[in-house]
Amino acid sequence: MNNIGIGTSAVKKKSMLSVIFWTIVKSKTAFAGLIIIILLILSAIFADIIAPPVFEERLNDYLPGYMRQNLENRFQSPNTQYWFGTDNFGRDIFARVIHGSRISLQVGVIAVSISSLIGVMLGAISGFYGGRVDNALMRLLDMALAIPNILLALVIAASLGAGLVNLMIAVGIGGIPGYARIVRGSVMSVKEQEFVEAARSSGATDATLIFRHILPNCMAPVIVSITMGLGSAILAAAALAFIGLGAAPPSPEWGSMLSDARRFMRTFFPMVAFPGGAIALVVLGFNMLGDGLRDALDPRLNQR
Repeated sequence: MNNIGIGTSAVKKKSMLSVIFWTIVKSKTAFAGLIIIILLILSAIFADIIAPPVFEERLNDYLPGYMRQNLENRFQSPNTQYWFGTDNFGRDIFARVIHGSRISLQVGVIAVSISSLIGVMLGAISGFYGGRVDNALMRLLDMALAIPNILLALVIAASLGAGLVNLMIAVGIGGIPGYARIVRGSVMSVKEQEFVEAARSSGATDATLIFRHILPNCMAPVIVSITMGLGSAILAAAALAFIGLGAAPPSPEWGSMLSDARRFMRTFFPMVAFPGGAIALVVLGFNMLGDGLRDALDPRLNQR
């Protein structure tokens, strides 16, 4: 009997993965989003190969391509040597955009990890216990939801000070209320189902009920929210870096690059176009992939 149960579980998992995969493949927008995200990940992993270090004669050493300055090559238009041109310090914009993908991906993953982990825990506790615990937690989250995420992140980042670590913490804390409310609603519906009551009657503890029986059945909307939240986190981090609350120069953070390019928006547009286009493309990619995952994980849409 145990072998049959294991086999059935494996078939269900395999069929769910295949449904998700084929739903994304069949959807042009979701598949395009997946390609964009794959390109982002590859560019972050192989940034040192795509934009390798450059030998600096003055220092007799190699410098990262995004740091090397050459004032004689300032404001070069895109060409075969500098694909995206050069900035006001003669730095290669293409190398800076490629290496900036590492920072943006790191900020997005860590910020969403902070917000989703804490938000899932708070939402699970609130939805499972209800009553006074639910009221207390939800009123606190309602106070946070009354403040726009970007403004809340701005206040936190300004309080903590500039820096990449503080930026990730600020963006992560700003996204907690959204995840908590999503999980709370799912937990409140799942905890009333028969399999949870059966586990409770067999002597399962509250922790077992939450983590082993309830949360695994609430993860579909969380996965979709995480996917879209990655794009939102990258956009929020770029906005905070734009006003000086991000990584310190000469770090090639996309928001900082846009901030440096403000003065040259009318005279040399490539400095604005390429980092701004990278932000827009990545956010669009996560949103399109999130739409595809929502279609795949929503049972009401699958039944049509």
